Amino acid sequence: MPSAFNFAASPFDCLNPDEQRLVRDSVDVAYFREGTVVLDVGTVPTHLFVLIKGYVTQTEGDEVLATYGPDDTFDGRGLVAGRVSSRFVAVEEVVAYQLAREAVNELIARNATFGSLLFSDLGNKLSALAQRTDKHERQSLTLARVDEAYLRPAHVVDASIDIVSVVRLFQEQHTTSVLVTGMPDGQLGIFTNTTLQRAILDGRPLDQLSVGELTSSPVVTVRAADQLGDAMALLLRERVHRLVVMDGDKVLGILEALDLFSFLANHSHLITVQIEQARNVEDLAQAAVQITRLIAALHRGGTRIGLMATLVQQLNARLFERAWAMVAPPELLANSCLFVMGSEGRGEQLLKTDQDNGLLLRDDYTPPPDLQALCQRFSDVLSSFGYPECPGRIMLNNPTWRGTVTVFGQRVRQWLLLPDAEGLMHLAIFLDAHAVAGDRALLATVRNGLMALATDNDAVVARFAAAIEQFEMAAGWWNRLLGIGEEMRHVSLKKAGIFPIVHGVRSLALARRVSATSTAERITALVTEGVLDAGLGQELIESLHFLMGLRLTAGLAEIDTGRPVTGNVIPERLSSLERDLLKDALSVVKRFKILLRLRLRLDLV
Repeated sequence: MPSAFNFAASPFDCLNPDEQRLVRDSVDVAYFREGTVVLDVGTVPTHLFVLIKGYVTQTEGDEVLATYGPDDTFDGRGLVAGRVSSRFVAVEEVVAYQLAREAVNELIARNATFGSLLFSDLGNKLSALAQRTDKHERQSLTLARVDEAYLRPAHVVDASIDIVSVVRLFQEQHTTSVLVTGMPDGQLGIFTNTTLQRAILDGRPLDQLSVGELTSSPVVTVRAADQLGDAMALLLRERVHRLVVMDGDKVLGILEALDLFSFLANHSHLITVQIEQARNVEDLAQAAVQITRLIAALHRGGTRIGLMATLVQQLNARLFERAWAMVAPPELLANSCLFVMGSEGRGEQLLKTDQDNGLLLRDDYTPPPDLQALCQRFSDVLSSFGYPECPGRIMLNNPTWRGTVTVFGQRVRQWLLLPDAEGLMHLAIFLDAHAVAGDRALLATVRNGLMALATDNDAVVARFAAAIEQFEMAAGWWNRLLGIGEEMRHVSLKKAGIFPIVHGVRSLALARRVSATSTAERITALVTEGVLDAGLGQELIESLHFLMGLRLTAGLAEIDTGRPVTGNVIPERLSSLERDLLKDALSVVKRFKILLRLRLRLDLV
């Protein structure tokens, strides 16, 4: 058969030469006029179709579930099941390869990956993608730059200073080494806590012994742009425990062996240490930068999206807690609760987004007169960390998002019981609230009061849930995904898939008084209560995490090229497997929205 068959497209890109030969020997070319039903519900399929030209829609009833374009494959599931469960219609003239069922069955028997990618559910496809990413794209953390690791501050002293003064500096700066200038050879030297033992054993009074006499010189240096793997080899070769990191003639800091190996084994632990040891806001800002670098490194290494999101939530919570402690007086800290909302509150934020936070105060507490200034200072600090202020001012520097437990609790109940458009939006945001500092019981009190009033009244829940329709496009996401009839455009993964999943699940959770804040935990609770089918629940979690991962990849690419971070994707730049998975994920979203429309009667809202 024609040698032009595209073996670079999924799922055929996993075939070996013999399997490719089987495909060439088993395919024919088929032509369908516009409007032709290629496959109909209930028919027994005899071929697998691979589009060369034109587009085919997959429908169930009046709903378009998916659109297939050049290099896309259908209907593998029908072929394996023995019957077609959807209608496939040519929306314009179609030319396609048709691969005989017998050949498909033989390929499935020979190649498990091909079978998984062809007809498996989303979870198995994602598993296959992870394995191939591991094989073809995984990058070791040893390839990261030296300046991506945690560098300890470099403290510099003159060779003439006495040892006692150096020990005082060790204690004040929580360090175990100093760099020494003014050495006889003109080189930079280093004095460490290990060398201090030699100074004690020397026998001379330490306040009369100059540090230069026991300093090791010259130091072993490494460039900031060098790879960590090379730095590790240098440490082992030179039998030292520290490297001085240079950027030209400038000293950037000290890379200690423990920090290097910790980076390679558990980078998040290092950031936690950096946050704990921070002495000021500037130190915390450096830790905030490291969190983004951690995400990039973990993503390159194939870490699961759910685990990454959990790590980020934990690190950010500690970062915000330390920042608030540096801004707020102790009495305010003890009598308040700082909480975050949105993706941060749900534990689903990966890259930095707008601030969404609030502050609860104890009922019998009189806040300081400069509370507004303190709250503004905190917002400014987060801005310096890379979290821009929320355009809608959903922040504690806005009086709407702070108050006593009683006052704020009344405000929240009003959003639920007397909802207007703004109130419903505020309610949705608050439902994701997660305490990060202060007395967490204050937030629990407000949340429990809200849940006690939560209702499964269809009208209230339906109006709340109706927001899932706000991003629906007349032309459909499938046309945008494939660029039918228009120039290539970006796809907003948040609007197309992430928000409908998050808010749809949030709506069902509100109706059932589910207190969990993460989408995955809410889905698990809804499945346990029988509100959601277990299979759909699993597909929703897998779809959400896939879309978050795709959005993260796009966002990191935007950071690397200095563009504003949107996380939007250009479909034509995705691999064929990624586009296939994106269509599967958006199909899950579409089915979920249909379920919500029917169950909550959204057509009547």
